[in-house]
Formats: sequence, C-alpha cells, structure tokens
Amino acid sequence: MFERLISTFQNVFKIPELRARVLFTLAMLFVYRIGAHIPTPGINNEALNRFLTEKGGALMGFFDMFSGGALSKMTIFALGIMPYISASIILQLLTVAWPHLAALAKEGEQGRKKIVQYTRYGTILISVIQAMGISIGLEGMGEGVFVHNPGWSFRIMTIITLTAGTSFIMWLGERITERGIGNGISLIIFAGIVAQLPSAVIQTVKLFQAGELKTPVIVILIGMMVVVIGAIVYLEGGRRKVFVQYAKRIVGRKMYGGQSTHIPLKINTAGVIPPIFASSLLAFPATVAGFIDIPWVQSMSQQLAPGGVIHVFLYAILIIFFCFFYTAVVLNPVDLAENMQKYGGFIPGVRPGQRTADYIFGILTRITFAGAIYLAMVCVLPEILISYLNVPFYFGGTSLLIVIGVALDTVQQMESHLITRHYEGFLKKGKIKGRTG
Repeated sequence: MFERLISTFQNVFKIPELRARVLFTLAMLFVYRIGAHIPTPGINNEALNRFLTEKGGALMGFFDMFSGGALSKMTIFALGIMPYISASIILQLLTVAWPHLAALAKEGEQGRKKIVQYTRYGTILISVIQAMGISIGLEGMGEGVFVHNPGWSFRIMTIITLTAGTSFIMWLGERITERGIGNGISLIIFAGIVAQLPSAVIQTVKLFQAGELKTPVIVILIGMMVVVIGAIVYLEGGRRKVFVQYAKRIVGRKMYGGQSTHIPLKINTAGVIPPIFASSLLAFPATVAGFIDIPWVQSMSQQLAPGGVIHVFLYAILIIFFCFFYTAVVLNPVDLAENMQKYGGFIPGVRPGQRTADYIFGILTRITFAGAIYLAMVCVLPEILISYLNVPFYFGGTSLLIVIGVALDTVQQMESHLITRHYEGFLKKGKIKGRTG
C-alpha cells in the first residue's frame, strides 16, 4: 500500500500541467509562511508576544491557529484571512436580503465576479477598521511599552501594513484557486493550522517529560483525535441519493432520455464553512472584551473564550444556523425541481413541480439537521474535553475538520487530473470521495 502511494505521487509529477499547479501552490504557501514572520514596524514584538501569550490564553491560541502564529507575533499578516471571511459572510447574508445581489447571483459567471469584487472591497474596509482598533489598543496598553513612537504616524503605518498584508493573502488565495490546485483560501487556513502543529507537539512532549501532563491525559487526547478523524472522514463522504427518472422524448430523428440517475445530497453540504463563519463572528467581541480592564467585561471575556459556557453555546448555535443558511444558498429545491421538469425528469412516486420541490426540501432539511449536529459535536465536544483536560494547545474539532476537509478536496482534484489522463488514482478501487462530490 505504501509503495502504491509513493507510485501515485510520482505520477502526479509526470503530468506537466498538474506538476506546475502543485509546485505553484507550494510556492504560494511558502510565500505566505515567510510573510507570517515579517514584523509590523514600530512595535516591540517580543514584549507584545509575551503579553498576548500570557493574557490571551486559550482564546489567543484559538485565533492564532487561523493566522499561523502571525497574530501573537503581530506580523504583517496578523489579521490573517478573517476579514475576507467576514466580508464573505456579510455578502452572502445580503444576497438573501438585497434584491440587487440576489439578481447578480443568478447572472452566472459575470454576476459571481461582481460579487467577488464587492467582497474584496468589504475585506479592505473590515481590515482598515480592525487595524485601527489594534493600533489604538496597543497605544492604550501603556505608552512606550509595546509601541516605540505612539501617534497618528504609527496608526497610519499600522493600518497600511496590516491592510496590505490581508490584501496580499487574499490575492495569494485567489491565485492558488486560479493557477494552483485546491481552494486557495482554504489552503491558506490549512497551512496556518498545520504550521502550529509541530511546536504544539514539542511543547506537549516537554510537559509530559516534566510530569505536568500524565499518561492517561495523553492517551485520552490521542484516542479522541483518532475517533474524531475517523468520524470526519466517514461522514464527509455521506450522501443521500435521490433517484431521478427521465422520460423518453424524441427530438428530430433522435430519441433522448429514458435513463435513470440520482441527485447526491451530502450530509454536510456546507463543509468547513459553518465553523469558520462561527469562529470569525465570535472572534471580534471576545478579543475586544479581553483587553478591557473592567471586572464584568473580563468575566464575559472568559465566557467567550474557547471552553466557556457562553462560547460553547453560541458556537454550537451559530454552526447549526450557518449549516442551514449555507445549504439554502447553495441548493434551491425549487430550482432543482424546475430543472428536472424542464428536461423531462421526475422522482418516481412524486408529482413534478411543487410536490417535487417539497419532497427535496424535506430530505434536505433532515440530512442538513443531521449534518449540523455532527458538525457541532465535532467542533464543540473536543473543545470542552481539551478545556477540562488542560491540554496546552488548541487542536480540536474545528482544526481537524478544516485540515481533513481541505486535504480531501485537494487530493480529489489531484485524482481527477490523474484519472483524466489515464492514471490510476490514490485508491485502486474507486475514487476518493471528497466533500464536493
């Protein structure tokens, strides 16, 4: 099996186009990791890093995970890709509520490009606001403690630097999607999470050798991660097949239709989008509350930190909400029913038209509910266990879900290239079932 895997990876580099895409993706991710170590001008990075690590705790570790360590070091990529994700959330919400954006979404490729352009503008605006808040917050922590020369010159420099950093990350993600392999934004988040894993493992080993972590805790942690990984891999490929029969019809002298097919409805249609959206929405109030020195605000900050009661509850509710919301945006039962009826398709035992739309909606609601509960459990339960076991790093359900989901999608795209050019995929019998299906 291992030899076969090595042979398959060798086949990847035998195809010029696929080799170029893989190498381009690796080069862009390498550039991203270099930028994550370039400090923001005018800041005492060492003192700030110590302060954020001590005061931030689990909250800082959670947010720092998505930026690949750039936030705690306050580098030029400190804001990470979160402003882009926040802008995407706002645009998708407005797509449902604003008729102009809803019309653009139905215009195909041209409409999609326009919405992407609006998302870029929103990313810049959110980055400017967050960078302004960071610069003012750093100055307020103590004159000359973290900022060398406070004032508007420092604020403007910080705004320009952090906004440019986020814009560059956004550009890297779009270039990877266009000329590389896989989804660029997802791969950037993937790279940030994976980059933190070696240092976290080394820190855990040191604590274990020092006797601060007991063997049962390590065993429970490893067992939990194995179970979560197995559940994610199994359920991400789960689909509910809705069988569709096409009636025979004659066009000219040719006969079309008569065959049967199916619509594969995924258990988790939204993929990793709900936990990422939920995390980004919870990030801003929790971060602001953590730096306000008022007792009740500090108490609220602790509750909003990963493992806190309020955070866990809101996190689960937001994940479930975004599962239904994103599925409703991606899959419209009315459109599916109309397209089937247009081409002579029908579901056996169900009348075409509104009855078909209601039937698909009922199935979609049930499987989306199951997928939402699965996502909430995967993301919240490891967080609770890690919080109570006092594990010194955050690598729970959300990060595992993102890493495994992005890896499955990327490998599936590579496999599609291989099979198209008459190479066997990564598995001898059948294709790898990624999230996109």
